[in-house]
Amino acid sequence: MSGRPNPLVLALMSISWGCVPAAAWAQAAPSAEPAPPTLREVTVSATPLSRSEQDLAAPVTVLDEDALLTRRAATLGETLEQEPGITSSHFGAGASRPIIRGMDGARVKIVSDGAEVQDASTISPDHAVGLEPMLSQRVEVLRGPAALLYGGGAVGGVVNVLDNKIPTEMPENAVEGSVELRGATGPRETAGAFELTTGGKGLVFHAEGLKRNANDYKVGRGWAGGNRVDGSYNHTETGSVGLSWVGDRGYIGVAYTSQRNRYGLPGHDHAYEGCHAHGAHLHCPGDGHGHEDEDGHDHGEDGGSHGVPFVKLRSQRWDVRGELRDPFAGFTRLRVRAGFTDYQHDEIEGDTVATTFKNKAHDGRVELEHAPIGGLRGVIGAQTTRRAFSALGEEAYVQPSVTRNNGLFALEEYTVGNWRFEGGLRHEWQRIDVQGGAPDTRHSGTSVSAGAVWKFAPQYSLGVSASRSHRLPTAEELYANGLHLATSTYEIGNANLKKETSNNIDLTLRKFAGPTTFSVSVFHNKMDNFIYGRTLDVYQNLQLLEYTQHDATFTGLEAKVRHQIDRIFAVSLMGDYVRAKLDGGGNLPRIPAYRIGTRLDAKWQAWSGDVELSYVGRQDKVADFETETAGYTMLNLGAAYEGRMSGTRYQIYVRANNLTNKLAYRHTSFIKNAAPLMGRNIVMGVRLTF
Repeated sequence: MSGRPNPLVLALMSISWGCVPAAAWAQAAPSAEPAPPTLREVTVSATPLSRSEQDLAAPVTVLDEDALLTRRAATLGETLEQEPGITSSHFGAGASRPIIRGMDGARVKIVSDGAEVQDASTISPDHAVGLEPMLSQRVEVLRGPAALLYGGGAVGGVVNVLDNKIPTEMPENAVEGSVELRGATGPRETAGAFELTTGGKGLVFHAEGLKRNANDYKVGRGWAGGNRVDGSYNHTETGSVGLSWVGDRGYIGVAYTSQRNRYGLPGHDHAYEGCHAHGAHLHCPGDGHGHEDEDGHDHGEDGGSHGVPFVKLRSQRWDVRGELRDPFAGFTRLRVRAGFTDYQHDEIEGDTVATTFKNKAHDGRVELEHAPIGGLRGVIGAQTTRRAFSALGEEAYVQPSVTRNNGLFALEEYTVGNWRFEGGLRHEWQRIDVQGGAPDTRHSGTSVSAGAVWKFAPQYSLGVSASRSHRLPTAEELYANGLHLATSTYEIGNANLKKETSNNIDLTLRKFAGPTTFSVSVFHNKMDNFIYGRTLDVYQNLQLLEYTQHDATFTGLEAKVRHQIDRIFAVSLMGDYVRAKLDGGGNLPRIPAYRIGTRLDAKWQAWSGDVELSYVGRQDKVADFETETAGYTMLNLGAAYEGRMSGTRYQIYVRANNLTNKLAYRHTSFIKNAAPLMGRNIVMGVRLTF
């Protein structure tokens, strides 16, 4: 082990190696050659003070519509997983949540234009996120002080997905919109999406929709389970209509969204039915020690001849959004966000509904931006959330509960010279009422943060942020008690869990202009009373998980450097690494391995293209009862053409992912062995914008 290179050193070396030729290329460029374009300044919507990426103390990822064109996938996790510091939970093709800096579940807040997405995806990785990436206009991943505006529990970060379902301005033409068609070879997928906006006399109407049919996807060559993953199909239908009134000082609007998903649950194993926990051990029928099924045979991962269960998801959501400039004296802007969600999904085995999950929730927030006071700009606000969750049926491993959370928050900034200082404060109260005789719980927590950005040179900035935040335990962590076959776990909650405390510091160095741009961030997060599912026992692939608390430390690096070689070619290097361990010894489960990658992209007239090569390291720093995951290399190619025809903009694109058909497993997945990553997949599409 001592002779193996440290992944953190490898990542740092790769970034440093990239900076040397970048500088050399810049010096070697002919002086007569016009300066290549630099990155444009992008305002981050998730920050209420309308700051750009370069002005924020902590790292921010922003993907606009053009960047998303070829990267959109069926799930939000797979859409973002190539960005530094972000990977996905990967549960087949129907469910995948972003994992940021090794944090997942409730520690990553997903919001739709500032309003929390109320689904069941934080409860278990087999539950899909209740929004559609193909209808998104921009995705922002935010960390740092402003993240406190969305909850002290957003320790990993906030993913803000922006869409057009509620128009915020009048369309320039009488009718505007887009149509996109795409197909993919790996899952034999066909998908189509449209959006349409029209309006007049202050009223603006918007409609959008999507339909996707994707079958079981192919995996890389050499998998013992065959060529395709059984139950990895995904069928989706989503539609939304919105109406808003737009005036000189702002807008107010409402939208209704209906979502229907049907996707399989790979790895669902009926061999474990009847298994139960006895103390710190698993017991299954027929063997007295939990090591055989009733007939004395090991059924393996496919669950015998029972077939692959699937999820039938139905979600109805109402959104209200509004903004008013100069609402009254002393305040420059008023923002309102509210959402109501009626969510249900059935887990179906054969023709029988085995388990039904329901989540009826509403979320509302109001933000007031005050006028400058002695150089201070800031926002104050309040948020309230109510969630009524229930699980009924064979795998109702959590009793019905009602969670109420209320919070007050403030964010202030002060700018002097080349320095900008920011600070955030949030206090929230939570109450969980549960059925079944378990005790109700009350928790409260206060989160604070501070940061500074120093533009020490015309093209450079150095940002530092520090925060101390409280995350309050969820109903599932407190009250889970039962078998969950989708993830092959038996989960036991702990009603005595306390709030966990995150003490985080970030340091970010950026170069945001010129031929060479980069962002390098290091972070250290000391977690007191960290809540996680500790594996107590394993029978075959079934894990006995008990939610417990232990002090833990997360340390890591995220870096990306890009050099514009000339007006056509640019080269990028990226790397990330996170080390998560328990204080006193031991590792946390399902932590992503380090990654190193490079990308060469080109743009010539109407053509664009790229070549990506990335390496994901072996993950051998594993928790008790956890298996190691081998590293792998991925090669991706892409090309696109953009033109205009009769005033209509069109884009034609093709992308080949995993071109070498590599067999690969994602360490963060509960079902990594039952559902490897997709093999060679060629995506082709066309998008018309009018």
